[in-house]
Amino acid sequence: MKGQNPTVYIRPFAEIGIDDIASVGGKNASLGEMFRELSPRGVRVPDGFAVTAQAYWEFLGRSGLDRRLREILDGLDTGDVENLARRGRQARTAILEANLPAELEQAIVAAYERLSAGNVGPLDVAVRSSATAEDLPDASFAGQQETYLNVQGSQALLETSKRCFASLYTDRAISYRVDKGFDHFKVGLSVGVQRMVRSDLASSGVMFSIDTETGFRDAVLINASYGLGENVVQGSVNPDEFYVFKPTLKQGFRPILQKMLGTKEFKLIYDVGGGRMTRNIPVPPEDRDRFAIDDDDILALARWACVIEEHYSTRRGRPTPMDMEWAKDGRTGELFIVQARPETVQSQKRADSIEAYRLKSRGAVLVTGRSVGEKIGRGPARVIKRVQDLHQFRDGEVLVTDKTDPDWEPTMKKAAAIVTNRGGRTCHAAIVSRELGLPAVVGTERGTEVIRDGQPITVSDAEGDTGFVYDGLLDFDIQRQDLRDLRRPHTKIMMNVGNPEEAFRLSFLPNDGVGLAREEFIISTYIKVHPMALIDYDRLDDPAAKAEIDRLTAGYADKPSFFVDKLAQGVAMIGAAFYPRDVIVRLSDFKTNEYANLVGGRQYEPTEENPMLGFRGASRYYDPRYRDGFALECRAMKKVRDEMGLTNVKLMVPFCRTVEEGRRVLAEMEKHGLKKGEHGLEIYVMCEIPSNVILADQFADVFDGFSIGSNDLTQLTLGVDRDSEIVAHIFDERNEAVKTMIASVIRAARARGRKIGICGQAPSDYPEFAQFLVEQGIDSISLNPDAVLRTTMSVLELESARAGASAKASATATAGV
Repeated sequence: MKGQNPTVYIRPFAEIGIDDIASVGGKNASLGEMFRELSPRGVRVPDGFAVTAQAYWEFLGRSGLDRRLREILDGLDTGDVENLARRGRQARTAILEANLPAELEQAIVAAYERLSAGNVGPLDVAVRSSATAEDLPDASFAGQQETYLNVQGSQALLETSKRCFASLYTDRAISYRVDKGFDHFKVGLSVGVQRMVRSDLASSGVMFSIDTETGFRDAVLINASYGLGENVVQGSVNPDEFYVFKPTLKQGFRPILQKMLGTKEFKLIYDVGGGRMTRNIPVPPEDRDRFAIDDDDILALARWACVIEEHYSTRRGRPTPMDMEWAKDGRTGELFIVQARPETVQSQKRADSIEAYRLKSRGAVLVTGRSVGEKIGRGPARVIKRVQDLHQFRDGEVLVTDKTDPDWEPTMKKAAAIVTNRGGRTCHAAIVSRELGLPAVVGTERGTEVIRDGQPITVSDAEGDTGFVYDGLLDFDIQRQDLRDLRRPHTKIMMNVGNPEEAFRLSFLPNDGVGLAREEFIISTYIKVHPMALIDYDRLDDPAAKAEIDRLTAGYADKPSFFVDKLAQGVAMIGAAFYPRDVIVRLSDFKTNEYANLVGGRQYEPTEENPMLGFRGASRYYDPRYRDGFALECRAMKKVRDEMGLTNVKLMVPFCRTVEEGRRVLAEMEKHGLKKGEHGLEIYVMCEIPSNVILADQFADVFDGFSIGSNDLTQLTLGVDRDSEIVAHIFDERNEAVKTMIASVIRAARARGRKIGICGQAPSDYPEFAQFLVEQGIDSISLNPDAVLRTTMSVLELESARAGASAKASATATAGV
C-alpha cells in the first residue's frame, strides 16, 4: 500500500454501483447502486462509503497474512466440526493480531470524518462486511460475515473494520466456500460504513419481493419487530409478518393481504455506558400486542420493494426477486433500505414441475410454528441449547434448539429437519433451511421444552403456513409432476380452496381459477368469534366469552373491524394467489349448530332438529337475527374488491330457496356497496336445491351464473340425510335422478347465456362423473386440489376423443356428398 493513493481504498456510495462487486463486494455495490440510482425515485438509503477489497488484499500481503492463512487452512476437513473450529479460530486470531497499514487507517478516518460533517459528536455508523463473491445467482454469501451496529468514533471504526476482515474466516464462511467450490484466496472482503438509522427508537426488519416459501412472485413479504434489525435477521424474536400484493399495489390500491402479529419479545437498542455497542431489552406487553409498523409504512416498503426489484431486473436482463433489510428512524419517522441483494433460493427453482409432500396420516401434535418450505422430514430429535454442544449432533437427526446463527451452519447441513423456539420466516434458521432444502418449523416458542432428546419426531411443512411437529416417525408420499407438455382443456378446470395458507402453493397447479372459496374455514380458523358477539361486545353477559374475544382481538378497539379485516385478508390471499383468474367466494354457509360453536355464538342461534334444512344460507342474510352479521361479510368483500383491487373475486349465494329470496339478498348486498354489475361484480347462486333446477330460467334473471353443489343437490333429490350413516349407502351423485337434474340445469343455463360450473365433491371422487359433466357441456369443473392434475388429463383425453369422433363424422358426411 506504500506509495499508493489512499483514495484508491475508499469509495463513497455515490460513486459505486452494481458493476463494482469485484472492488467493493455485493453488499456495498448494491448499496451504492440504490443510493445513486434509486434515491431520485424516493427510495431512501443511508449514505456511507466502502473500504475496498484492494485494501484487504494489500493488508494481507503487507502483513504476511496471505501465507499464514494458507498454512492454517492446509488440509482442512470441514466435515470435522472440531477441526474446522480450531482452524477458523487460528485464522481470525492471526488477522486480529496484525496491524492495519498506516495509510489505510488514515484513509478510513478521513472518510469517516467527511461522512460525519455537520454531526454533533461522534457519528454512529453501521459497519458491514461485503464479500466480493456475494450474491451470485446460485449462492448467497449474505450473513456469512459480520455486521456491527452503533459504532462511534475513529478508533472503534478501525477496530470493527479489522473484525470484519477477520469474519471472512468464521467457521460458517469457511465451510460455505468449501461447499460452493470457491477458492478461499479468490474471495476478498470490502467493509461498508453506513450512517445508522435510529431504529432502536422505532422498528426494523426484513423484506422479500417473492414469497420465501412457495416462490409466488406477486407478493412482497415483510417482517417487522421493534429495535435494531439484527434480532429479526438472527431469529431472536418472532416478528410481525405482512403480505402485500404487487400487481394491484402498482395500480394504486392498498392490498395488504395478511397481517400476522408476532410476539416480538425483545428489542435491540443502543447500549449507553455499558462498554458494548448494543443490548437487548424486553418489549412491554402493550407494545407486543400491536403491530410494529402501520399500514402506511407497510405499503411504502412494499412499493420500494417493487421499485428495487424492477431496477435490478432491468440491470440484470432477467427477473430478479430481491431480499432486503429496512429500518425506521424513531427520531424522524422516515423509512430506509439498509441492504438489498438478489434472492437466491426460490428464484432458482424450476417452474415446469411440481413436487408435493403428503402425510399418509397425522399423529399427536407436539408443537406448531411457522413452516419453512413445503417438505416433510423425520428422525430422532437432538435438543441442543448451547453452541458448545453441537459436537453431539449426528447425521440424520432433527435439530431442536432455541435459535440458530451462522455458527450453526456446518451442523445444520447434517440435519433431517430443524425446529426452533424463536424466529420468523426470514430468520437465520429459515434462510439456511431453505437454501439446504430442509424442512423447518420456526417460532414454536416451546420446542426445546416439549420435545425430548432422542424422541422420534416428524416435521411437516406440507400443510400451509403453519408447520407441525408430530410425535413419531410418520409415513409420507412425495408426488412429482412434469408440467411442460400439459395442455389446457376446453372445459375450465378450477379448484376448491378453503385454506388461505395453501393458496400461493396451490396456484402453481395448472388451473383456471377457484370455483369455490369457502368463508367457513377462514371464520372458524382465524376469526373464531360469532359476528353478532363482536357487534354486541359491550352488551355481552358471558364473561368467559368476553375474555376470549379480548384475547383474539388484541389490538382492535373496534371489535367488528376484527371480523372484517380477518375475513378480507383470508379471501384476499386466495384472490391474489389466482389473480387475474376468477375466484368465486361463497358467502357464509354455516348451519345454526356450527354458528353456535363459535365464541359467543350460543345466545344468537336457535336449536333446530335438522340444521341442514333450517336457518342457513340466503335465509340468514336478510333476517333481522343475522342481518348485521351479514353486513360485516359484505364490508369484508367490498374491502377485498375496492380497497385491495382484487376485482377477480366474484361472490356466490348458497342455499337460496326461492327466486324472491335471491332478490332480497341482492338488495341487502347492494345496501353495503356490493351492487351486481358495478365494477364488474358478478354474483352467482349455488344450485343445490331442486327449486334451483326447476326454476333455473327465473334464477337466471337474478344471478350471473350457477355453481352446482352436488352434495346438497343429491341429498335433496334423493331425500337422504347426508349426515346419517344408516342411509349413507343410498347417497350417490351418480344416481340417474341426480344426473337428470344436473343435465337439465346445464341446458337451461346455456340457453340463457349464463355461466355454469360445479363445485361439489363428485367430480373429484369419480372420473366417470367428470366425463358426464363434460359431455353435458358444463363450463367449468371445480375440484379438490389433489384431483386437479388427474382430472385435467382425463378431460383432455375425453375432449380429444370427442374431437376425433366429430372430425371422423364430418369426413364421412363429406365423402357421402
